[in-house]
Amino acid sequence: MSTKKDESKIIAYGIVKAVAILIAVAAVLYVLYQISIVLVYISIAAVVSLIARPFIIFLRRKLKMGNTLAVTISMFLLILIIVGLFSLLIPLILKESENLSLLNTEAFKSKTEYIIIQTDNFLKSKNINILEEAKKLDISGIAKQIPNFLNGMIGIFGNLLMGLFSVLFIAFFFMLDSGLLKSNILALIPDEKEARILQSFEKIKDLLSRYFVGLILQIAILFILYTVILLIFGIDNALVIAFLAAILNLIPYIGPLIGGFIMLLLTMTDNLQLDFQTQILPTTIYVLIGYLIVQFIDNFFSQPYIFSKSTKSHPLEIFLVTIIGGILFGIIGMVLAVPTYTSLKVILKEFLPNIEFIQHLTKSI
Repeated sequence: MSTKKDESKIIAYGIVKAVAILIAVAAVLYVLYQISIVLVYISIAAVVSLIARPFIIFLRRKLKMGNTLAVTISMFLLILIIVGLFSLLIPLILKESENLSLLNTEAFKSKTEYIIIQTDNFLKSKNINILEEAKKLDISGIAKQIPNFLNGMIGIFGNLLMGLFSVLFIAFFFMLDSGLLKSNILALIPDEKEARILQSFEKIKDLLSRYFVGLILQIAILFILYTVILLIFGIDNALVIAFLAAILNLIPYIGPLIGGFIMLLLTMTDNLQLDFQTQILPTTIYVLIGYLIVQFIDNFFSQPYIFSKSTKSHPLEIFLVTIIGGILFGIIGMVLAVPTYTSLKVILKEFLPNIEFIQHLTKSI
């Protein structure tokens, strides 16, 4: 009889323990969900600190600066870059607001209809009628939503400023104390595995720093090439448009499409006073050709070379990992695929070095 009671107690205890674990896991997930924006800030700040790491090391080793001074100079330069980007973007926004008459819904409607009609007339002259349905668009209905859109943008802008301040504040302390993030991670790791984790952490930090610096180099190359194309055809605000298109390339595969659309749209709206068929359309086509040439250079030369050198992975690996990340987690998965895969390779090499497949996969690192 006592045996049955003991078994019942064990079963009851197991059930209670399982329920308690599930409740604890659910509570942790709920808390993580509630503070997800803070986790995003921390993640971005960690990326910023990794990007700044080579420059800080240069200031410390080559110019013999103290750590605090090197970090302060790096943060000051970062803030200058951000302020400079905003100072470039604001004139573009003001100019495009004037071009599209965002505060004048009737003018916005007439200019949008003008673009549609001119495009439709040109295509009809080539026996193409794909824009017939576009003439049925309720432009006035779209225009009525613009004030609400602008109000929403003001709210988003306020949140972005708050997020920017938070990221810079956290990044400053990550750069000031490079062991801050590492010590917090090690606090969760058993003592017997600390040595391996430390070695993996340093390797991951080095590779990711190289990767993010590689991204900046890629963006710089695209920015220069886009700027040259836009300046050749006399497009106003070429620097800002080129920068927006280059930044959007951070989103694999989808970003270049969005960047190309924005570049072509701003090219067209830059010269609405000109004749559509003889001036606006040819210029837009030339810019499109130039954009496609730059994309070809980026996709087949600069990007594979930079990424393979920075992450020490084969270009085919990067392509497949990015596609898989997109299938599983969408755009966010595509953006995070390469750094996650790089980190995973380092961890596998450290903890499973005797498996032949992993040896082959990680031989370059």
